[in-house]
Amino acid sequence: MKILVIEDEDAIASRLERGLQGAGYVVERAADGEDALFRATEEDFAAIVLDLGLPVLDGLSLLRRLRAAGRATPVLVVSARGSWSERVEGIDAGADDYLGKPFRMEEVVARVRALVRRAHGHFHPVLSVHGIDLDTRTRTVTVDGGAVALTASEYRLLHLLMQNAGRVMSRQELADQLYAEHEERESNTLEVLIGRLRRKVGDEAIRTRRGQGYVIETESGQA
Repeated sequence: MKILVIEDEDAIASRLERGLQGAGYVVERAADGEDALFRATEEDFAAIVLDLGLPVLDGLSLLRRLRAAGRATPVLVVSARGSWSERVEGIDAGADDYLGKPFRMEEVVARVRALVRRAHGHFHPVLSVHGIDLDTRTRTVTVDGGAVALTASEYRLLHLLMQNAGRVMSRQELADQLYAEHEERESNTLEVLIGRLRRKVGDEAIRTRRGQGYVIETESGQA
């Protein structure tokens, strides 16, 4: 899943990028509010990590415009403005969560994970469907109780499909969430990745919908 980090201080942005990538997310970065607003309204992100003290367009204005545009992407504000009144202002502007600086990276990851989970209607950190259990905290996967070793790309794909279980996801949608914008890839990269993942979690787990994309069906079989 793709996360947009909006932070103008390179050292902090790099730290957030490394931490979120280490947790299995694809990370895009923006350093000013105007560019960030354009990207947040034109692209789909699983969540946004937002600093308030941005050049060109400040974080609160960005947040208000994002919500006014109808974008419901979960937003975690990470800011040095940590007083209770500033936290209230951030929440009232449309933030879903607020964390003061300095921060622990583990807490940022946990809060982002919770926001993404709730946005998809999941309230438990372990996703389960058809004998597959995926623990978003430890990034471990079991199939019928047995541990399965996945590469980082395989884990991201399985997480994305299980997070959206019951919904057919197009190749383009999957690619947009699985790969960074600048990342080069072959035209059949996704199909190869799907094939590898099927061999590990079961051929029947991931269904192909001709001309539409891929889906992990819910337990009821609805998609």
